[in-house]
Amino acid sequence: MKTWAILGLSNNPDRAAYSVAALLKQKGHTIIPVHPKAESVHGEKGYATLEEIPVKIDVVDFFVNSELVGPHVDVAIALGAKAIWLQLGVIDQDSVQRAEAAGLIAIMDRCPAIEYRAK
Repeated sequence: MKTWAILGLSNNPDRAAYSVAALLKQKGHTIIPVHPKAESVHGEKGYATLEEIPVKIDVVDFFVNSELVGPHVDVAIALGAKAIWLQLGVIDQDSVQRAEAAGLIAIMDRCPAIEYRAK
């Protein structure tokens, strides 16, 4: 799964999303920043919403508060994403169950950077 839409990714280097996105890009993934400011991050064009992204998304990575997950999971399902990834501390069991019922891989309360480093 190469194309990752990263919700909550901005140009703030103090935020975890910034360093995780850098690692994903280094590992060969295409990253797409999704943030209300639609900032370009790590040289990649940003979008304000998932719906604006003009390419197929494989994974939607959630760096947002848990209570904001649900509607974005529904969009991920509608757009045909293959997976959702809820970062450490992002918990929404109902959304995970909806995603899995729709055939998506759903990962919750884990970090892809930690998973890569564990390999």
